[in-house]
Amino acid sequence: MLRRHRGFTLIELVITVAIIGLLASAALPLASMTIKRAKETELRAALREIRTAIDLYKDAAAHGRVRVDADATGYPPDLKSLYAGVEDISSADKRLIYFLRRLPRDPMFPDGTASADDSWGLRSYASPPDAPQPGADVYDVYSLSNDKGLNGVPYREW
Repeated sequence: MLRRHRGFTLIELVITVAIIGLLASAALPLASMTIKRAKETELRAALREIRTAIDLYKDAAAHGRVRVDADATGYPPDLKSLYAGVEDISSADKRLIYFLRRLPRDPMFPDGTASADDSWGLRSYASPPDAPQPGADVYDVYSLSNDKGLNGVPYREW
């Protein structure tokens, strides 16, 4: 009487492992690309949020709601002013105006323990656009990362 053995042969197992390895090697770059794209989306949103808050601060200063020295530009002196609040000098009860609920971190900043304030590069109104430098005010923010985006543009230039 002939008995038939059930199970997989060695060749079938080797082919199955090879196919799984091939699929995994194709999925890994796709997964890392997806993670990078998500971080870039987060960076765009954070830059838009901070830049909008800077513009709102400048607008409030232009309308006499924020105290501005005669020789100042009307831009916030630091990023903390945007989320810590500044006194509304046009209101009778001197309440605070908040331009951000919280300062978002730069998702491309390598040090996860640094504060959100330290994760951004600052450009003052007096510094040129091609060589941003911090100064007496915050005119713009930029990423401190030296990496390039998926579009080929360095994150510093976004």
